[in-house]
Amino acid sequence: MSVRISIVTAFPELVRSYLHTGILGRGAKSGKLEVSVVDIRDHATGEYRQIDDYSFGGGGMVLMRGPLEEALRGIASREERYVVYPSPQGVPVYQEMIEDLFRISGSRHLVIVCGRYEGVDERFVRENVDLEVSMGDFVLTGGELPALAIADAVSRLEKGVVGKERAVEEDSFFSGMLDHPHYTRPANYEGDEVPEVLLGGNHEEIADYRRREAVSRTLARRPDIIARANIMPYLSHGVYVIEVHHPVLDRNGKKSATAITGLDLHDIARACRTYGVKKHLVVTPLEAQRDMVKKIASHWLTGYGASFNPDRREAMALIKTFASIERALAWIEDKEKQAPFTIATTAKQNARASHWLGLKREMLRNDAPAAFLFGTGGGLHEELLERADAVLTPILGGKDGYNHLSVRSAAAIILDRFFGFR
Repeated sequence: MSVRISIVTAFPELVRSYLHTGILGRGAKSGKLEVSVVDIRDHATGEYRQIDDYSFGGGGMVLMRGPLEEALRGIASREERYVVYPSPQGVPVYQEMIEDLFRISGSRHLVIVCGRYEGVDERFVRENVDLEVSMGDFVLTGGELPALAIADAVSRLEKGVVGKERAVEEDSFFSGMLDHPHYTRPANYEGDEVPEVLLGGNHEEIADYRRREAVSRTLARRPDIIARANIMPYLSHGVYVIEVHHPVLDRNGKKSATAITGLDLHDIARACRTYGVKKHLVVTPLEAQRDMVKKIASHWLTGYGASFNPDRREAMALIKTFASIERALAWIEDKEKQAPFTIATTAKQNARASHWLGLKREMLRNDAPAAFLFGTGGGLHEELLERADAVLTPILGGKDGYNHLSVRSAAAIILDRFFGFR
């Protein structure tokens, strides 16, 4: 058993009735969950078992610190528990937070304290609460509903609580995107028909339909969440990285060709493999440089290098050389049967530059193959910036404007923004 949750409340029956039904009830009966309800009044003193009192300075009733702390002591020691307090002042709840709480519940007892009236004594919050959370910018009469929502969301991540594990992975927000629409019988309800593709039995076509519907819904309803989504699974075509060594700028701002380095090859290839990029294309007009790339890659693709480090072999297998940008883009078009959407990167300000989040949404809307152009040396030459379908705004960091990342660092950062899993 890995999930242990206790809900501390002044209204235990409200909570118990929900815990005994549905997924939480089945999970508890199967032994995969341990969810208990703690009545604050059981830890109060005096004839009336008082748990609340008037707020100093005027105002409504506030839950007292003493009974709440006694309730916590009865559950677990300070080191063994993790206390969550739902309140309007808390951090908005999001999926990654729920997953963090699930991981915590495997080693510490997760305790959710339900406030009532005007809340709880601030001294209790300061000394006992590890995480204060909010369900949104509205006020409820108590913390029971948020507590049940948190318990439900955490519990369903425990393997076997929800019937099909894949159903959890396909839910809205788990992958960073909204879920696709669902339909059930009858296929025709008063003239309103289920999409025909879902009735045909072609699993590949159904998967493609659902993927595109998830994209459409997310763009229309919650474009904000795309910032933390990996969009790679939602693209119909491949993504390519082009490491450009010509035409680029030298340190004097003149058109030039740069030398290829082993560090760039290895690190960009590894980033490409990590984020699901289809190919790492290296462009240089110098035949000797292309031969060197092939020699470096071959060391890891055959013989001792391949057996010594299979992970490096997978990365280096993505490398392919070309004498020009034109040939590289033509090769992508031939493979994908569609011209790629080209995104140029630069460390300099550019009038055409677009923010990465806007381009991320545009990639989803276009659903075309994509090619990211990374310039070496002083960066891509102006002719490539002008020819590209889009230009990405520079990566910005420190307050003093310093901006001199290596091409391999820039490639990793940009790939993570577009294809990192949250």
